[in-house]
Amino acid sequence: MALLLFGTAACSTGFRNTEPPTSLASSAVTSEIEIQAILTESWQIYRQRFIQGDGRVIDFEAGDRTVSEGQAYAMLRAVLIDDPETFSQTLEWAENNLRRRQGDQVVDQLWGWKWGQQDNGQWGLIDANFASDADIDAAFALILAARRWQRPEYLELAQVKLADLWDYSTVEINGKRYLLPGPAAAFQTETHVYLNPSYLAPYAFRLFAEVDRAHDWQQLVDSSYEILEDSASLSALDLPGDWVALNVDSGNFEPISDSSNSDLKNQYGFDAYRVWWRIAWDETLFNAAPARRYLEDHLQALQTLWQSDQTIPAEFGLQGQALVDYGTIAQYAMLYAGWQVVNPAIARDVYQQKIAPQYEAGIWDNQSAYYSQNLVWLALFPTSQLQSLMQD
Repeated sequence: MALLLFGTAACSTGFRNTEPPTSLASSAVTSEIEIQAILTESWQIYRQRFIQGDGRVIDFEAGDRTVSEGQAYAMLRAVLIDDPETFSQTLEWAENNLRRRQGDQVVDQLWGWKWGQQDNGQWGLIDANFASDADIDAAFALILAARRWQRPEYLELAQVKLADLWDYSTVEINGKRYLLPGPAAAFQTETHVYLNPSYLAPYAFRLFAEVDRAHDWQQLVDSSYEILEDSASLSALDLPGDWVALNVDSGNFEPISDSSNSDLKNQYGFDAYRVWWRIAWDETLFNAAPARRYLEDHLQALQTLWQSDQTIPAEFGLQGQALVDYGTIAQYAMLYAGWQVVNPAIARDVYQQKIAPQYEAGIWDNQSAYYSQNLVWLALFPTSQLQSLMQD
């Protein structure tokens, strides 16, 4: 059975007719006030550059498509920065355009992952399969929005989405509940289940448990750390992988064979970066001991490399070999989030050397780099502010 590959990007061709704010200097940021100023400026530019007036987030680098991940990131950033109008617009566009249907009937409350120009020239859903990370991020954002803006309808929508997420994107294997990256038909065979470690969001599962008592979300917290810890042993550097296979019979994690699906990569790369951010949020929001242990143990190889070379290649193979000779701000941002928890001095160095110099006029990296804008912004957002939102 051919497996589906979900991408990791989304952006916008539409520009808002507002003047951009004066750019902040790309110097080292040391205070939360300075961080907040950069977050505000970069959000304003992101809205102008990447979000159309109707709420669609578009990927400049992939045929101007829109993906569910992009809509969810925009919602999450909007609620964190206190922008209810953009939150409403991006949510409404996704609900109107990404809902999964059979004919005129909505089949569930999850979002098809890819929307864009179809072969016939029309614009619409290209792939109606869902990507669970987007639905997780969207539900998390909805819960925060319900609390921040006293909008109970957002909580109600999150709850119905969570019910479908549980029913269609989790599976029980050998008495344990696991998160699938999407529909079972795409990621489960008789012998293996294919998993994406960067989709695992223990902090979100803990919040879901507070608002959805009908499902045991703690099971996903536990299996998330099992996946992260055990699958990292496949890497000589003890790093998370972009993708990994779980052998249903043995219960062991394995590299994905080329014959199964060559699109799912056995490497540490652009998907896997997000593990550092998601686990850092679990530690800072919930004081989660497994999160701190994971960051302390699995950042060691990259920490050693940074201390010796002051640079880290963007991708590594399972044998520990660098697959490319360049770095990427997306990885440095996610590493910054992880090192903020376990080694703030290195986090500060990474910011000063690799992140701040690439910021200009509200943009990191380049004006088409949708993925970088989101990962850097989320990495820099002060978790103290997020904690206060979750306690409302």
